[in-house]
Amino acid sequence: MKKFLLLALFVIILLEVFAQEKNKQATLLPNGWSLTPAGQSLPLGDLPLNICIAPNKKYLVVTNNGQSTQSLQLIDIKSNRVLDTKEVGKAWLGLAFSADSRFVYASGGNDNWVYKFIISNDKLVISDTLRLNNDKKNSLSISGMAMNDSKKKLYIVTKGDHSLYLLNTETKVIEKKIVLEGEAYTCVLSPDGNTLYISCWACDQVIVIDTKKEEITSMIKVGDNPNDMVISKDGSLLYVANANDNSVSVIDLKNNKLIETLNTALFPNAPSGSTTNSVALNEENTLLYVANADNNCLSLFDITTKGNSKSKGFIPTGWYPTCVRVYDNIIYVSNGKGMNSLANPNGPNPYQRKQKVTYQKADEKKPQEVQYIGGLFKGTLSIIKAPNEKELATYSMQVYANTPYSKYRENTSSTLNTIPAKVGDVSKIKYVFYIIKENRTYDQVLGDISGGNGDTSLVLFGEKVTPNQHALAKEFVLFDNFYVDGEVSADGHNWSMGAYATDYLEKTWPTSYGGRGGSYDAEGGKDAASNKNFIWDMCSVSNISYRTYGEF
Repeated sequence: MKKFLLLALFVIILLEVFAQEKNKQATLLPNGWSLTPAGQSLPLGDLPLNICIAPNKKYLVVTNNGQSTQSLQLIDIKSNRVLDTKEVGKAWLGLAFSADSRFVYASGGNDNWVYKFIISNDKLVISDTLRLNNDKKNSLSISGMAMNDSKKKLYIVTKGDHSLYLLNTETKVIEKKIVLEGEAYTCVLSPDGNTLYISCWACDQVIVIDTKKEEITSMIKVGDNPNDMVISKDGSLLYVANANDNSVSVIDLKNNKLIETLNTALFPNAPSGSTTNSVALNEENTLLYVANADNNCLSLFDITTKGNSKSKGFIPTGWYPTCVRVYDNIIYVSNGKGMNSLANPNGPNPYQRKQKVTYQKADEKKPQEVQYIGGLFKGTLSIIKAPNEKELATYSMQVYANTPYSKYRENTSSTLNTIPAKVGDVSKIKYVFYIIKENRTYDQVLGDISGGNGDTSLVLFGEKVTPNQHALAKEFVLFDNFYVDGEVSADGHNWSMGAYATDYLEKTWPTSYGGRGGSYDAEGGKDAASNKNFIWDMCSVSNISYRTYGEF
């Protein structure tokens, strides 16, 4: 027992030291986390969601699927240069190369078609548009894809109409449609091409398709919100990332049986929130890399012993890593929100029409871009050399230093106020009134209150416009340093009510907010977009009475 206590004390002290020794070059995010990405960074577009490496290992393609401009980017692997950026009207996640690396197929999102590009002179040149149907009213929401060149067949899964489409790339005919049980995320082919595996985002299963019979043969239960997948080189194991469980499911494909569940979180028994959303294997199939979007890091596992994987450590990335791929001991990570948070003094401003138009430079006629929060953060590509044991230890220490959360602090409070010092202690608080008013920042409404940490130059709706809010803030409490991760209403409500926004929500709201179709799935609109628990759920579990007025 004494040894255990000493070890626990040592771990606590070590974590405190890590926290105090944060890299001075770290970027501090609004949610209290810091970024110290490993390797070098390459600028990408708005919300990169997927990376696809060409079979010839010469190129990789990235799809950017944010609220603002959507695009595909062609990157040279040898020089780490962006060779071409092709803007598209609509795109989402799906990418697949032909076996000869000449063509790349990309999801057209809610336009119900697939783009076919040819790579010519290091450029992406549109070659064809392969339509799934011409029904503009019903969005299929094309997501993941897999290419089988020998059969001239492209397998396409959708989250709109919950289906698998079998498209002949020569005749451009849909040869078959198979209805699935829920929204699909992506699909991968077995090495022999005889089996297709589909991650059912909304039904928490992997759907197995016999590509010869072209029918569903089985369904394998995995974790909550399964998304990205990777198959071992010999085709014996399938690794499935589960976003809402901090986990990866390991499936024995000979028996279609779950044999292991890997915990990807920073601490054992940590609550859901790491957002495990991408997986990749090294070429030797001895290491598994896992992207944890909300921990801003990769988890690394030694998988040499089947069914007995071992956690090796962590690698820091940029903000919200959405995809990880590995080639030649180089790790490629797309960071969905890039490197930092940004202020938006240039709008949106409801008084803009009354103001003089501002320009970027005195000699330019182009108006300054409105800094709408939904499209403000630009993604990056982290390019990281696979670390040795010593480097991985340093990286792991940095990941822990970057996080304000730690398991041992969960049940205590360091604040010297009315909040109980420990969970279970008697509270002086009798009633809590939780009022949400969305769409404005602290500075825009309460920045004129003296004594608060505000910027008066950003005030839009000061005390003359919002006297009641000002009166409440002055009489009770001024939340002048309260920060969360929500950028817009969709994820903001989930963060405010449940301290989390699911991968489904984070990856889909930019599409609808950008006017590219899709529905508003937040605020209880869809199960896959909802947290496991909201504040009223916790009240109910704890036998605390509550009332809610219209939220969700």
